[in-house]
Amino acid sequence: MNWLLPPSYSTFGPDIDRMYYIILVITGVIFVVTEVLLVYFLIKYRKREGHKAEYIEGSTKAEIIWTAVPAVIVVAIGLMSAGLWADIKDPSRFPAGSYELILNGRQFEWEATYAGADGVLETADDFTLLNQINVPVDRPVTVHLRAEDVLHSFFLPDMRVKQDAVPGMSIPVWFEATTPGEYTIGCAELCGLGHYTMNGLLVVQTEPEFEQWESEQQVAALEALERESPLPGATASVPDAANTARTSGGATEE
Repeated sequence: MNWLLPPSYSTFGPDIDRMYYIILVITGVIFVVTEVLLVYFLIKYRKREGHKAEYIEGSTKAEIIWTAVPAVIVVAIGLMSAGLWADIKDPSRFPAGSYELILNGRQFEWEATYAGADGVLETADDFTLLNQINVPVDRPVTVHLRAEDVLHSFFLPDMRVKQDAVPGMSIPVWFEATTPGEYTIGCAELCGLGHYTMNGLLVVQTEPEFEQWESEQQVAALEALERESPLPGATASVPDAANTARTSGGATEE
């Protein structure tokens, strides 16, 4: 059911959409009732010839009702969404064994950092992408969000992901894509004059496609590292590490 929203392509997307529509219906009903009452009172208590205005005492009962009802509704919505919020935002409840990468926001681009052949982030053989993230389908992905300069907001509308990136902090956010394809990456926080240009591409690939892509990127990173800082007697290190990269993640060559 998508009345107003684009289709979602993440595991928790339908649950978020469901909560959105529940809140939309509740607030919509309240809005209609409020506007109908407003029009009714405008007509009922309009100025009329020969009718003298009179003072109306307040009603404690009415005040309790119109205070208690919204309070109950807000608490109910909070209780209904608490579990979903925790599943999405609480790092202790993130899926185990997720694929991890670092995403750094700066005016006005996103830089994604992936682990190299050693499988460890923030080492010499890491490789980076600018304004593009590649992830495997049907596998949880944890993105460690950072910012270099000002507040940015990592926004994947098709995955129902939105999380601020704060300078000086590393904030984890996760999602699991359910359908291969290309999706929009945006910044949902006004971060300067070039804010409108801060976008990118999320590429969701099948597991074999992703493993092949990752292997190629890791091999290229190793070769670039070797060219930049060759070590004595290390001429065989690149092929050996390249083989490791090709077989990482369960992908082997015949």
